[in-house]
Amino acid sequence: MSISLLDALKTAHARGDVLGVTSVCSAHPLVIEAAMLEAAAEGDFVLLEATCNQVNHLGGYTGMTPADFRNLVFEIGDGIAFPRERIILGGDHLGPSPWRNLLAEEAMEQAEAMVAAYVTAGYEKIHLDASMGCLAEPAALPDAVSAERAARLAAVAERVAAQAGTAPRYIVGTEVPTPGGALERLERVEPTRPEAALATYEAHRNAFTVAGVAGAFERVIGLVVQPGVEFGSTNVVAYRPERAAALAATLKRMPGLVFEAHSTDYQPPESLEQLVRDGFAILKVGPGLTFALREALYALDCVATVLHAEWQQSLMSEMERVMREEPGHWEAHYRGGESEQRLLRHFSYSDRIRYYWPSEAAQAAVDNLLSRLTEVPIPETLISQFLPMLYRRVVSGAVAPAPRALLIQAVRDALRPYRGACNPGDHPQVALPHRLS
Repeated sequence: MSISLLDALKTAHARGDVLGVTSVCSAHPLVIEAAMLEAAAEGDFVLLEATCNQVNHLGGYTGMTPADFRNLVFEIGDGIAFPRERIILGGDHLGPSPWRNLLAEEAMEQAEAMVAAYVTAGYEKIHLDASMGCLAEPAALPDAVSAERAARLAAVAERVAAQAGTAPRYIVGTEVPTPGGALERLERVEPTRPEAALATYEAHRNAFTVAGVAGAFERVIGLVVQPGVEFGSTNVVAYRPERAAALAATLKRMPGLVFEAHSTDYQPPESLEQLVRDGFAILKVGPGLTFALREALYALDCVATVLHAEWQQSLMSEMERVMREEPGHWEAHYRGGESEQRLLRHFSYSDRIRYYWPSEAAQAAVDNLLSRLTEVPIPETLISQFLPMLYRRVVSGAVAPAPRALLIQAVRDALRPYRGACNPGDHPQVALPHRLS
Protein backbone atom coordinates (compact mmCIF):
# COMPACT_ATOMS: atom_id res chain seq x y z
CA MET A 1 0.00 0.00 0.00
CA SER A 2 2.86 2.39 0.73
CA ILE A 3 4.15 1.90 -2.82
CA SER A 4 0.94 3.56 -4.04
CA LEU A 5 2.09 6.84 -2.45
CA LEU A 6 5.29 6.86 -4.50
CA ASP A 7 3.41 6.05 -7.68
CA ALA A 8 0.78 8.67 -6.87
CA LEU A 9 3.42 11.41 -7.00
CA LYS A 10 3.88 10.75 -10.72
CA THR A 11 0.20 10.59 -11.59
CA ALA A 12 -0.69 13.62 -9.49
CA HIS A 13 1.87 15.85 -11.17
CA ALA A 14 0.85 14.61 -14.62
CA ARG A 15 -2.74 15.66 -13.82
CA GLY A 16 -1.66 19.05 -12.57
CA ASP A 17 -2.50 18.22 -8.95
CA VAL A 18 -0.32 19.27 -6.04
CA LEU A 19 1.08 16.38 -4.05
CA GLY A 20 4.45 15.88 -2.40
CA VAL A 21 6.19 13.73 0.15
CA THR A 22 8.72 14.61 2.83
CA SER A 23 11.77 12.37 2.94
CA VAL A 24 13.23 12.36 6.46
CA CYS A 25 16.93 11.52 6.29
CA SER A 26 18.08 10.88 9.84
CA ALA A 27 19.03 7.94 12.00
CA HIS A 28 18.47 9.76 15.29
CA PRO A 29 15.77 7.91 17.27
CA LEU A 30 14.10 11.10 18.51
CA VAL A 31 13.90 12.50 14.98
CA ILE A 32 12.41 9.23 13.71
CA GLU A 33 9.84 9.22 16.50
CA ALA A 34 8.97 12.87 15.89
CA ALA A 35 8.48 12.18 12.18
CA MET A 36 6.12 9.33 12.97
CA LEU A 37 4.13 11.37 15.45
CA GLU A 38 3.82 14.20 12.97
CA ALA A 39 2.61 11.77 10.28
CA ALA A 40 0.20 10.12 12.72
CA ALA A 41 -1.43 13.48 13.45
CA GLU A 42 -2.79 13.48 9.89
CA GLY A 43 -3.00 9.73 9.31
CA ASP A 44 -0.16 9.94 6.78
CA PHE A 45 2.62 7.63 5.73
CA VAL A 46 6.16 8.46 6.80
CA LEU A 47 9.14 8.17 4.46
CA LEU A 48 12.41 7.52 6.30
CA GLU A 49 15.68 7.27 4.41
CA ALA A 50 19.19 6.20 5.28
CA THR A 51 22.26 7.28 3.31
CA CYS A 52 25.06 5.10 1.98
CA ASN A 53 27.63 6.47 4.43
CA GLN A 54 25.27 6.33 7.36
CA VAL A 55 23.90 2.80 6.91
CA ASN A 56 25.37 0.08 4.69
CA HIS A 57 26.18 -3.63 4.64
CA LEU A 58 29.40 -2.93 6.57
CA GLY A 59 27.68 -0.79 9.19
CA GLY A 60 28.34 2.78 8.04
CA TYR A 61 29.15 5.51 10.52
CA THR A 62 26.12 4.58 12.63
CA GLY A 63 27.25 0.96 12.88
CA MET A 64 23.91 -0.14 11.39
CA THR A 65 23.19 -2.35 8.41
CA PRO A 66 20.01 -1.73 6.40
CA ALA A 67 18.29 -4.48 8.39
CA ASP A 68 19.45 -2.89 11.65
CA PHE A 69 18.06 0.50 10.63
CA ARG A 70 14.77 -1.11 9.57
CA ASN A 71 14.53 -2.86 12.92
CA LEU A 72 15.25 0.40 14.77
CA VAL A 73 12.50 2.17 12.82
CA PHE A 74 10.02 -0.65 13.46
CA GLU A 75 10.89 -0.74 17.16
CA ILE A 76 10.31 3.00 17.50
CA GLY A 77 7.06 2.72 15.55
CA ASP A 78 5.82 -0.19 17.61
CA GLY A 79 6.54 1.78 20.78
CA ILE A 80 4.14 4.55 19.76
CA ALA A 81 1.65 2.28 17.94
CA PHE A 82 2.54 3.63 14.50
CA PRO A 83 1.47 1.00 11.92
CA ARG A 84 4.34 -0.64 10.07
CA GLU A 85 2.34 -0.59 6.86
CA ARG A 86 2.50 3.22 6.92
CA ILE A 87 6.32 3.23 6.96
CA ILE A 88 8.23 3.65 3.70
CA LEU A 89 11.95 2.97 3.89
CA GLY A 90 14.40 4.44 1.42
CA GLY A 91 18.10 4.25 0.62
CA ASP A 92 19.80 7.50 -0.44
CA HIS A 93 22.82 7.96 -2.74
CA LEU A 94 23.33 4.20 -2.99
CA GLY A 95 26.49 3.73 -4.99
CA PRO A 96 30.27 3.59 -4.59
CA SER A 97 30.60 6.84 -2.60
CA PRO A 98 31.75 5.25 0.70
CA TRP A 99 34.51 3.40 -1.17
CA ARG A 100 35.77 6.13 -3.50
CA ASN A 101 39.30 5.50 -2.25
CA LEU A 102 39.21 2.11 -4.02
CA LEU A 103 39.50 1.31 -7.71
CA ALA A 104 36.16 1.53 -9.50
CA GLU A 105 35.57 -2.22 -9.80
CA GLU A 106 36.24 -2.83 -6.10
CA ALA A 107 34.06 0.11 -5.11
CA MET A 108 31.23 -1.10 -7.35
CA GLU A 109 31.39 -4.57 -5.84
CA GLN A 110 30.88 -3.02 -2.41
CA ALA A 111 28.04 -0.88 -3.81
CA GLU A 112 26.38 -3.98 -5.24
CA ALA A 113 26.53 -5.70 -1.86
CA MET A 114 25.06 -2.59 -0.21
CA VAL A 115 22.17 -2.29 -2.69
CA ALA A 116 21.42 -6.00 -2.24
CA ALA A 117 21.31 -5.51 1.54
CA TYR A 118 18.88 -2.60 1.23
CA VAL A 119 16.50 -4.44 -1.08
CA THR A 120 16.71 -7.64 0.98
CA ALA A 121 15.74 -5.63 4.07
CA GLY A 122 12.56 -4.42 2.34
CA TYR A 123 13.43 -0.87 1.36
CA GLU A 124 10.93 0.33 -1.23
CA LYS A 125 12.57 3.54 -2.49
CA ILE A 126 16.08 3.17 -3.89
CA HIS A 127 18.16 6.14 -5.02
CA LEU A 128 20.94 4.92 -7.32
CA ASP A 129 23.83 7.37 -7.51
CA ALA A 130 27.10 6.32 -9.14
CA SER A 131 28.09 9.82 -10.25
CA MET A 132 31.24 10.09 -8.16
CA GLY A 133 34.68 9.09 -9.36
CA CYS A 134 36.73 6.43 -7.62
CA LEU A 135 40.50 6.02 -7.29
CA ALA A 136 42.35 7.46 -10.31
CA GLU A 137 39.10 8.86 -11.76
CA PRO A 138 37.83 12.45 -11.98
CA ALA A 139 35.66 13.61 -9.08
CA ALA A 140 32.53 13.71 -11.25
CA LEU A 141 31.87 11.18 -14.01
CA PRO A 142 30.21 11.67 -17.40
CA ASP A 143 26.51 10.84 -17.59
CA ALA A 144 27.11 7.73 -19.66
CA VAL A 145 29.49 6.22 -17.11
CA SER A 146 27.43 7.05 -14.02
CA ALA A 147 24.27 5.80 -15.76
CA GLU A 148 25.96 2.55 -16.77
CA ARG A 149 27.02 1.97 -13.17
CA ALA A 150 23.58 2.87 -11.84
CA ALA A 151 22.02 0.37 -14.25
CA ARG A 152 24.47 -2.27 -13.00
CA LEU A 153 23.25 -1.62 -9.46
CA ALA A 154 19.64 -1.71 -10.64
CA ALA A 155 20.26 -5.16 -12.09
CA VAL A 156 21.41 -6.35 -8.68
CA ALA A 157 18.39 -4.77 -7.01
CA GLU A 158 16.05 -6.41 -9.51
CA ARG A 159 17.53 -9.88 -8.95
CA VAL A 160 17.15 -9.56 -5.20
CA ALA A 161 13.68 -8.05 -5.48
CA ALA A 162 12.51 -10.87 -7.76
CA GLN A 163 13.51 -13.40 -5.12
CA ALA A 164 11.60 -11.44 -2.47
CA GLY A 165 8.58 -10.80 -4.67
CA THR A 166 8.96 -7.00 -4.45
CA ALA A 167 9.34 -4.20 -6.99
CA PRO A 168 11.34 -1.21 -5.73
CA ARG A 169 10.77 2.31 -6.98
CA TYR A 170 13.92 4.04 -8.14
CA ILE A 171 15.37 7.53 -8.07
CA VAL A 172 18.30 8.41 -10.34
CA GLY A 173 20.61 11.39 -10.76
CA THR A 174 22.42 13.53 -8.25
CA GLU A 175 22.67 17.15 -7.16
CA VAL A 176 25.45 19.72 -6.97
CA PRO A 177 27.09 20.78 -4.70
CA THR A 178 28.00 17.93 -2.41
CA PRO A 179 25.09 16.54 -0.32
CA GLY A 180 24.91 17.75 3.28
CA GLY A 181 25.64 21.41 2.75
CA ALA A 182 28.32 23.47 1.05
CA LEU A 183 31.62 24.28 2.75
CA GLU A 184 31.49 28.03 2.20
CA ARG A 185 28.97 30.83 2.40
CA LEU A 186 26.74 30.76 -0.66
CA GLU A 187 25.07 33.74 -2.26
CA ARG A 188 23.59 31.96 -5.27
CA VAL A 189 23.17 28.38 -6.43
CA GLU A 190 22.59 27.63 -10.10
CA PRO A 191 19.70 25.28 -10.84
CA THR A 192 20.42 22.26 -12.99
CA ARG A 193 20.39 23.22 -16.65
CA PRO A 194 17.32 21.79 -18.44
CA GLU A 195 19.47 20.10 -21.08
CA ALA A 196 21.56 18.48 -18.35
CA ALA A 197 18.47 17.04 -16.66
CA LEU A 198 17.23 15.65 -19.96
CA ALA A 199 20.65 14.19 -20.75
CA THR A 200 20.78 12.44 -17.37
CA TYR A 201 17.31 11.02 -17.93
CA GLU A 202 18.14 9.73 -21.42
CA ALA A 203 21.49 8.31 -20.32
CA HIS A 204 19.85 6.28 -17.56
CA ARG A 205 17.00 5.10 -19.77
CA ASN A 206 19.48 3.86 -22.38
CA ALA A 207 21.76 2.28 -19.78
CA PHE A 208 18.90 0.41 -18.12
CA THR A 209 17.90 -0.99 -21.52
CA VAL A 210 21.43 -2.11 -22.33
CA ALA A 211 21.73 -3.74 -18.90
CA GLY A 212 18.56 -5.72 -19.50
CA VAL A 213 16.51 -3.94 -16.84
CA ALA A 214 14.26 -1.77 -18.98
CA GLY A 215 11.36 -2.91 -16.81
CA ALA A 216 13.04 -1.39 -13.79
CA PHE A 217 13.25 1.96 -15.55
CA GLU A 218 9.47 1.93 -15.75
CA ARG A 219 9.62 2.13 -11.95
CA VAL A 220 11.92 5.15 -11.90
CA ILE A 221 9.71 7.74 -10.22
CA GLY A 222 12.08 10.65 -9.80
CA LEU A 223 15.19 12.46 -10.95
CA VAL A 224 17.45 14.28 -8.49
CA VAL A 225 18.25 17.79 -9.66
CA GLN A 226 19.39 21.06 -8.14
CA PRO A 227 16.45 23.52 -8.07
CA GLY A 228 18.69 26.28 -6.70
CA VAL A 229 18.38 25.57 -2.97
CA GLU A 230 21.25 24.96 -0.61
CA PHE A 231 22.68 25.82 2.77
CA GLY A 232 26.24 26.60 3.72
CA SER A 233 27.68 26.68 7.19
CA THR A 234 26.24 30.10 7.97
CA ASN A 235 23.52 30.89 5.43
CA VAL A 236 20.64 29.47 3.39
CA VAL A 237 19.87 30.06 -0.28
CA ALA A 238 16.09 30.11 -0.71
CA TYR A 239 14.20 28.81 -3.72
CA ARG A 240 13.68 31.27 -6.56
CA PRO A 241 10.98 29.75 -8.79
CA GLU A 242 11.63 32.09 -11.70
CA ARG A 243 15.21 30.82 -11.94
CA ALA A 244 14.08 27.16 -12.01
CA ALA A 245 11.15 27.66 -14.39
CA ALA A 246 12.93 26.19 -17.42
CA LEU A 247 14.08 23.20 -15.37
CA ALA A 248 10.56 22.59 -14.04
CA ALA A 249 9.22 22.71 -17.59
CA THR A 250 11.39 19.74 -18.62
CA LEU A 251 9.13 17.40 -16.64
CA LYS A 252 6.74 17.57 -19.59
CA ARG A 253 9.42 15.83 -21.64
CA MET A 254 9.99 13.12 -19.01
CA PRO A 255 6.56 11.56 -18.62
CA GLY A 256 5.84 9.84 -15.34
CA LEU A 257 8.63 11.51 -13.39
CA VAL A 258 8.87 14.09 -10.65
CA PHE A 259 11.95 15.84 -9.35
CA GLU A 260 13.59 15.04 -6.03
CA ALA A 261 15.06 18.07 -4.24
CA HIS A 262 17.86 17.53 -1.75
CA SER A 263 19.11 20.01 0.86
CA THR A 264 15.71 21.64 1.34
CA ASP A 265 16.57 22.12 5.03
CA TYR A 266 15.79 25.59 6.42
CA GLN A 267 13.74 26.67 3.38
CA PRO A 268 10.87 29.06 4.23
CA PRO A 269 7.41 27.46 4.18
CA GLU A 270 6.42 29.38 1.06
CA SER A 271 9.51 28.06 -0.75
CA LEU A 272 8.66 24.48 0.17
CA GLU A 273 5.12 24.97 -1.09
CA GLN A 274 6.33 26.42 -4.39
CA LEU A 275 8.86 23.61 -4.87
CA VAL A 276 6.08 21.03 -4.68
CA ARG A 277 3.85 23.04 -7.01
CA ASP A 278 6.71 23.20 -9.53
CA GLY A 279 7.16 19.43 -9.58
CA PHE A 280 9.92 19.03 -6.99
CA ALA A 281 7.58 16.62 -5.28
CA ILE A 282 10.08 14.79 -3.03
CA LEU A 283 11.56 17.12 -0.41
CA LYS A 284 14.52 15.72 1.48
CA VAL A 285 15.38 17.05 4.92
CA GLY A 286 17.88 15.86 7.51
CA PRO A 287 20.38 18.29 9.08
CA GLY A 288 17.58 20.80 9.65
CA LEU A 289 15.84 18.33 11.94
CA THR A 290 18.88 17.46 14.03
CA PHE A 291 19.66 21.20 14.10
CA ALA A 292 16.25 21.74 15.75
CA LEU A 293 16.95 18.87 18.12
CA ARG A 294 20.33 20.34 19.07
CA GLU A 295 18.73 23.74 19.65
CA ALA A 296 16.27 22.18 22.08
CA LEU A 297 18.96 20.12 23.81
CA TYR A 298 21.13 23.19 24.32
CA ALA A 299 18.11 25.12 25.58
CA LEU A 300 17.50 22.39 28.14
CA ASP A 301 21.20 22.55 28.99
CA CYS A 302 20.64 26.22 29.88
CA VAL A 303 17.55 25.31 31.92
CA ALA A 304 19.62 22.82 33.90
CA THR A 305 22.27 25.47 34.52
CA VAL A 306 19.65 27.75 36.09
CA LEU A 307 18.07 24.99 38.17
CA HIS A 308 21.36 23.42 39.26
CA ALA A 309 24.18 25.89 39.90
CA GLU A 310 26.83 23.19 39.54
CA TRP A 311 25.65 22.15 36.06
CA GLN A 312 27.39 24.89 34.03
CA GLN A 313 26.17 23.80 30.58
CA SER A 314 27.65 20.33 30.92
CA LEU A 315 26.15 19.00 27.67
CA MET A 316 27.70 21.65 25.47
CA SER A 317 31.04 21.25 27.20
CA GLU A 318 30.95 17.50 26.76
CA MET A 319 30.03 17.77 23.06
CA GLU A 320 32.93 20.18 22.57
CA ARG A 321 35.28 17.65 24.14
CA VAL A 322 33.91 14.79 22.01
CA MET A 323 34.23 16.75 18.77
CA ARG A 324 37.74 17.95 19.58
CA GLU A 325 38.92 14.43 20.38
CA GLU A 326 37.40 12.98 17.18
CA PRO A 327 37.58 15.76 14.57
CA GLY A 328 37.06 13.59 11.51
CA HIS A 329 33.46 14.61 10.92
CA TRP A 330 34.02 18.37 11.00
CA GLU A 331 37.61 19.52 10.49
CA ALA A 332 37.54 19.31 6.68
CA HIS A 333 34.24 21.20 6.58
CA TYR A 334 34.68 24.13 8.96
CA ARG A 335 37.15 26.85 8.06
CA GLY A 336 38.50 29.87 9.90
CA GLY A 337 40.29 30.43 13.18
CA GLU A 338 39.76 28.59 16.44
CA SER A 339 36.88 30.75 17.68
CA GLU A 340 35.08 30.52 14.32
CA GLN A 341 35.52 26.77 14.17
CA ARG A 342 34.19 26.40 17.72
CA LEU A 343 31.10 28.38 16.76
CA LEU A 344 30.56 26.20 13.68
CA ARG A 345 31.07 22.95 15.57
CA HIS A 346 27.97 23.71 17.61
CA PHE A 347 25.84 26.08 15.55
CA SER A 348 26.50 25.49 11.85
CA TYR A 349 23.56 24.96 9.49
CA SER A 350 25.40 21.92 8.15
CA ASP A 351 25.01 20.51 11.68
CA ARG A 352 27.96 18.18 11.59
CA ILE A 353 27.52 17.72 15.32
CA ARG A 354 24.81 15.23 14.31
CA TYR A 355 27.50 12.66 13.58
CA TYR A 356 28.47 12.65 17.27
CA TRP A 357 25.11 12.06 18.97
CA PRO A 358 25.35 8.23 18.55
CA SER A 359 28.67 8.09 20.45
CA GLU A 360 28.64 6.60 23.93
CA ALA A 361 29.93 9.80 25.49
CA ALA A 362 27.29 11.97 23.82
CA GLN A 363 24.48 9.57 24.68
CA ALA A 364 25.63 9.47 28.29
CA ALA A 365 25.72 13.28 28.42
CA VAL A 366 22.20 13.58 26.98
CA ASP A 367 20.88 10.91 29.34
CA ASN A 368 22.49 12.73 32.27
CA LEU A 369 20.86 16.01 31.23
CA LEU A 370 17.40 14.52 30.80
CA SER A 371 17.70 12.62 34.07
CA ARG A 372 18.68 15.78 35.92
CA LEU A 373 15.72 17.68 34.46
CA THR A 374 13.22 15.06 35.53
CA GLU A 375 14.15 15.54 39.19
CA VAL A 376 12.00 18.68 39.46
CA PRO A 377 9.34 20.16 37.15
CA ILE A 378 10.64 22.68 34.61
CA PRO A 379 9.11 26.06 35.49
CA GLU A 380 7.03 27.68 32.77
CA THR A 381 9.13 30.82 33.09
CA LEU A 382 12.27 28.93 32.07
CA ILE A 383 10.48 27.44 29.09
CA SER A 384 9.48 30.98 28.13
CA GLN A 385 13.10 32.07 28.49
CA PHE A 386 14.87 29.24 26.68
CA LEU A 387 12.17 27.55 24.54
CA PRO A 388 9.85 30.47 23.74
CA MET A 389 8.35 28.83 20.63
CA LEU A 390 6.93 26.10 22.87
CA TYR A 391 5.86 28.28 25.78
CA ARG A 392 2.20 28.89 24.89
CA ARG A 393 1.59 25.22 24.12
CA VAL A 394 3.12 24.21 27.43
CA VAL A 395 0.93 26.71 29.28
CA SER A 396 -2.18 25.48 27.45
CA GLY A 397 -1.33 21.86 28.22
CA ALA A 398 -0.82 20.87 24.57
CA VAL A 399 2.83 20.01 25.24
CA ALA A 400 4.07 18.53 28.51
CA PRO A 401 6.85 20.47 30.29
CA ALA A 402 8.97 17.32 30.26
CA PRO A 403 12.40 17.19 28.60
CA ARG A 404 11.67 14.41 26.12
CA ALA A 405 8.31 15.84 25.10
CA LEU A 406 9.92 19.24 24.47
CA LEU A 407 12.63 17.70 22.29
CA ILE A 408 10.11 15.76 20.22
CA GLN A 409 7.92 18.83 19.73
CA ALA A 410 10.87 20.94 18.60
CA VAL A 411 11.59 18.46 15.80
CA ARG A 412 7.89 18.23 14.90
CA ASP A 413 7.78 21.99 14.58
CA ALA A 414 10.66 21.84 12.09
CA LEU A 415 8.75 19.22 10.10
CA ARG A 416 5.39 20.96 10.06
CA PRO A 417 6.08 23.27 7.09
CA TYR A 418 6.87 20.17 5.03
CA ARG A 419 3.53 18.64 5.84
CA GLY A 420 1.79 21.82 4.76
CA ALA A 421 3.75 21.94 1.50
CA CYS A 422 3.19 18.30 0.59
CA ASN A 423 -0.47 18.08 1.65
CA PRO A 424 -1.94 21.44 0.74
CA GLY A 425 -5.27 21.97 2.46
CA ASP A 426 -6.38 24.49 -0.14
CA HIS A 427 -6.56 21.91 -2.94
CA PRO A 428 -9.65 19.82 -2.08
CA GLN A 429 -9.77 18.40 -5.60
CA VAL A 430 -6.54 16.47 -4.99
CA ALA A 431 -6.99 12.87 -3.86
CA LEU A 432 -4.34 12.04 -1.27
CA PRO A 433 -3.79 8.28 -1.40
CA HIS A 434 -1.44 8.39 1.59
CA ARG A 435 -3.96 10.09 3.86
CA LEU A 436 -6.07 7.57 5.69
CA SER A 437 -9.63 8.08 6.84
